[in-house]
Amino acid sequence: MVSLGLVVSRFNRDVTEQMEEHAREAAADRGAEVVETLRVPGAYDAPLAADRLARREEIDAVAVVGTIVTGDTDHDQVIADAAAQGLTDVSLDRDTPVTFGVSGPGMSGAEARERADKGAEAVDAAVELSEEL
Repeated sequence: MVSLGLVVSRFNRDVTEQMEEHAREAAADRGAEVVETLRVPGAYDAPLAADRLARREEIDAVAVVGTIVTGDTDHDQVIADAAAQGLTDVSLDRDTPVTFGVSGPGMSGAEARERADKGAEAVDAAVELSEEL
């Protein structure tokens, strides 16, 4: 059985709570167990939490879920780039799969709600990669 860490962004909570629900359902469907969940303020904050989980011996992979919606500036792009690079670094530094179930940037809140299944996709990828490696 694959043991997962789950990082959930609280920003845009109405979407990320649905993403978390989809993630947990996917874990159950795959026979994986979410052994620890960390909630962070936003996607930008996810790499540190993912790193803490990836350090734990009992965690085989980490799935990160969140959403980044567009605003009046390029801030969403900056956040998405930083989060993606930070999570990639954690995965490589810790030799632990860390999957990116963060929707956005460049989308509205309505578009983000339509992509709540990204939580399940992140868990599916984490389990698959963990099993393959």
